Amino acid sequence: MSSQLSGFLGARTLAVACAVLAVALLSACGTRLPPAPTAAATPEYRYLIGPLDAVNVIVWRNPELSIAAPVRPDGRISVPLVEDIQALGRNPTDLARDVEKALSKFIRDPVVTVMVTAFNGPYSEQIRVIGEAARPQSVPYRQNMTLLDVMVLVGGLTDFADGNGAVLVRGTEAGKQYSVRLRDLIKRGDIAANVDVKPGDILIIPQSWF
Repeated sequence: MSSQLSGFLGARTLAVACAVLAVALLSACGTRLPPAPTAAATPEYRYLIGPLDAVNVIVWRNPELSIAAPVRPDGRISVPLVEDIQALGRNPTDLARDVEKALSKFIRDPVVTVMVTAFNGPYSEQIRVIGEAARPQSVPYRQNMTLLDVMVLVGGLTDFADGNGAVLVRGTEAGKQYSVRLRDLIKRGDIAANVDVKPGDILIIPQSWF
């Protein structure tokens, strides 16, 4: 599991590095990217559990089996009678069914509810902000999240940012790149520059050359 996770993170790091290089090359060549679509939310999106989330596992009529469990870095949780259950990438309902199946070996007809109480989500669904943001970081995706929501979480732009030269790399579209107007959105209050983000997006904010 650790080798798979290391390989996944290595692939993600390589993808980010390639995206940064591509943006630099596009900027140098003066290539214009298409603007990011304003509406991109996925109505049927369901939250998936990620490492370091926290969940409450409630077993009806069996309080001694109910527990508040952190999701370990390997993506698994431990509950009474069951040492290891995969939680990474599962939604709460599906995880509850997995726990029921595991507990059915010990008790009759278990009824389980899983509630997520701390949200990080899988790495593959986090929004990554790199470059000239005040606090570059990965932020958990939320339904109907927009570019403005992301910029509030990262503290806006630095004084050296080329906000209108920023690029949104969309992982769900095989790394397709879009232009976004962060300076107009943040500095001028142009709400028309606000667009939806999607799970796994990478926002690259270059440094201004002037």
